[in-house]
Amino acid sequence: MFKIVTMYTNRLQELRGFYENVLEFQITEAGDHYFQMDIGESKLVFKESEHASLYHFAINIPGNQYTLAKLWAKERVLLNREDGLEDIYYARFDADAFYFEDPAGNVIEFIARRHVDKWSDFTIESLLNVSEVSITTPFVKEVGEQLQALGISVSGHVSIEPEELNFLGRKDTFILLVPPKRRWYFSKRMSVTSPISIQLTNGKSITVLETGELSEE
Repeated sequence: MFKIVTMYTNRLQELRGFYENVLEFQITEAGDHYFQMDIGESKLVFKESEHASLYHFAINIPGNQYTLAKLWAKERVLLNREDGLEDIYYARFDADAFYFEDPAGNVIEFIARRHVDKWSDFTIESLLNVSEVSITTPFVKEVGEQLQALGISVSGHVSIEPEELNFLGRKDTFILLVPPKRRWYFSKRMSVTSPISIQLTNGKSITVLETGELSEE
């Protein structure tokens, strides 16, 4: 679903140093006010902004490399914990996941779906794609209806729940639609209305403004 995801930050250079030097992600494009990374079949862009933003996003990794990926991550970052645990199994997705944060506080999840295997050591080349991207907005119901009109259906709920975390998508890629001031799982961070641009693999584009309103292209 995700071809290019563009997020915004007022800590651009710190984030570039973190992703390039700590996580050793490959920077494929960069300028004075942005940088872009390949995340498997997806691209993730950070653009400079005057305002702080906060996001949650997940990256799909092979299920059989989960233990190797966790060891790889623990050599580089401090894993987040929830109720004393540093990872979790999601029965709904038949997947294992762990979480950590970047210098801007963005909550990053590596999720390993057990039905997906790749026979190699875990490296950056093991990243499959962007799995989940958060949209935080006070207009949850309205934005949810717009996303459904674009063909992105609700998963797990009958309809959009304005006060809850909503999954929209299918298989292993989802938009997480959530209201402000909701705590992200495995984090003390609260969701914050933040601008974001998403280019979908079907050619359509979504832009969420700083106000939380959504526009389509």
